[in-house]
Amino acid sequence: MISALSGFAVIGVIVFAGWVAGRWGRLPADTETVAGKLAYTVLSPCLLFTSAAASDPGTLFTEPLLVSAVAALLCFALHTVTTRGRDLGTRIVGALGAGYVNAAFIGIPVAAYVLHDTALVVPIIMLQLLVFMPITVTLLELATTGHSSWRTSLTVPLRSPLTVAVVLGIVVSVTDLRLPSVLTDPIAAMGNAAAPVVLVAFGMSLNGRRLLEPGPDRLPVIAAAVLKAAVMPVLALLMALALRLSPAETYAVTVLAALPAAQNVFLYAQAFNTGVTLARDAVFLSTLASAPALVTIAILHTLT
Repeated sequence: MISALSGFAVIGVIVFAGWVAGRWGRLPADTETVAGKLAYTVLSPCLLFTSAAASDPGTLFTEPLLVSAVAALLCFALHTVTTRGRDLGTRIVGALGAGYVNAAFIGIPVAAYVLHDTALVVPIIMLQLLVFMPITVTLLELATTGHSSWRTSLTVPLRSPLTVAVVLGIVVSVTDLRLPSVLTDPIAAMGNAAAPVVLVAFGMSLNGRRLLEPGPDRLPVIAAAVLKAAVMPVLALLMALALRLSPAETYAVTVLAALPAAQNVFLYAQAFNTGVTLARDAVFLSTLASAPALVTIAILHTLT
């Protein structure tokens, strides 16, 4: 428990430092955006490449991943109850806010500081980038334009540096290719900077935000946060127990299920101009709710 709580404490301190820097640091207005893009395009891919290259490829397709996938799909379906009567694009975005986890920006730091193994988050990132992302783009295109390009859908994952990094790492792992240290050492060094940079950028993003403004999105936003921070980890826990996963695997899938909704949900909403307010508030509120949820899971884990 002390190890888990200390991991959350590290995350909290770094996020708070980012919030202070964003509020009083007199930084350029685009600092948060630049830091986020740096983490997304360079630092996180380096970390994921290193983790995937050092992992056993067989662990990418296991029962814990099945648990994570089913828990997400159930939350997607449950959230649609709260958006009945809304346009299809908004319903899709709302569903994503209830089950599409922030496996990169928040999952990587949690895996690093709490679970002490960043490789645990790699299968979920693969699932979301290679399966959920193309399906999401296709559905949103159909919902907002009435048609969809199969080429666009299939090539979406290839445009993500996270996907490319994981795939390259798996290739290295499968082929047992030994890269020279002059290449792997700087990649590992940049990867080590991913988690703190992401958390500082996230802390900056917490300034000047308003939540739950009156309107039709209020209930779906609350529902998304509850499903994401409470229902999804409970579903993951129950399935893990039913499948008799090891205590370590059960703890890991439960923690990862409690991660907040991913910023990608907001990016999709912006790109297709549908459910933007719902996506923005669901991501933010689920992020706030995930902190006590993750700490509670850590405490309960030590008591069992």
